[in-house]
Amino acid sequence: MTADFWLPVKISIQVAAISGLAVFCIGTMAARLMANKKFRGSILLETLFLLPLVLPPSVVGFLLIIFFGKNSPAGQGIEWLFHQPIIFTWAAAVIASIVVAFPLMYQSAKTGFAGIDSDIENAARVDGANEYKVFIFISVPLAIKSIISGGILSFARALGEFGATLMFAGNIPGRTQTMPTAIYMAIDSGNMEMAWMWVGIMIVISFIMLLAVHIIKD
Repeated sequence: MTADFWLPVKISIQVAAISGLAVFCIGTMAARLMANKKFRGSILLETLFLLPLVLPPSVVGFLLIIFFGKNSPAGQGIEWLFHQPIIFTWAAAVIASIVVAFPLMYQSAKTGFAGIDSDIENAARVDGANEYKVFIFISVPLAIKSIISGGILSFARALGEFGATLMFAGNIPGRTQTMPTAIYMAIDSGNMEMAWMWVGIMIVISFIMLLAVHIIKD
């Protein structure tokens, strides 16, 4: 196998690992804040969190282009800081993966936190534990299965992201070409052997990820 074959594999794993780590942290914190709490606008906020689950990837990619484009405040700020636009860069692939993977992490972690008996957390507070200690030593251990499951599913989702990545990060070999986009290009060019090898890697990784989730939950 040539370097051209392994580059999309390497990029996919790097993008999925970084975006997965970001989603793990952000999703866990957001889930903890939203679990068992109702406030004005909470339903709208949660709907916004879960929206990427039902939106077509092309719509997600389009919105990312609009939000981070040259004419947007975010896009202009990034270009001023880094002297280049973020669209069609490796960072764009990470952002696209974060957006599409976040709902899985959030939903799984929230389910875990919502299932915790509040009396246990309140007992720790009565004993003098502050909110940080309650979160680290009580809430997280009790919801750890759901948190880890969400992290695994988020990594797998980020690894398989295609539509939003293609629109926002492009398909630049050696820079932003991930396995899903490489498979698309291989099929388009008639290189079925390469496509099958990338498909095989994706199936094996996805199978292992889902198997791990089932083992953890059992």
